[in-house]
Amino acid sequence: MMDPHKVLFYPQMTEKAVKLIESENKLVFIVALEATRRDVKKAVETLFEVKVEGVKIEIMPDGRKRAYVRLAPEFMADEIASKLGMV
Repeated sequence: MMDPHKVLFYPQMTEKAVKLIESENKLVFIVALEATRRDVKKAVETLFEVKVEGVKIEIMPDGRKRAYVRLAPEFMADEIASKLGMV
């Protein structure tokens, strides 16, 4: 297991990311290349005190790793996004 503070680099602020916050209760983060889905889930749950329903990961063409994190219905992605200064 990785240290939660070393898993998430920063939230991604694109139009698509903002739409996902509103429509699917998802947050998008750029994460460490060695981070697994389990690492990302634990990091988000630990750092933001929420419950994560699922994590999808992709490697971007520039070599960075992006994680789509769906929160459980009782937690609101827009609240976390506003704490992070995203919206």
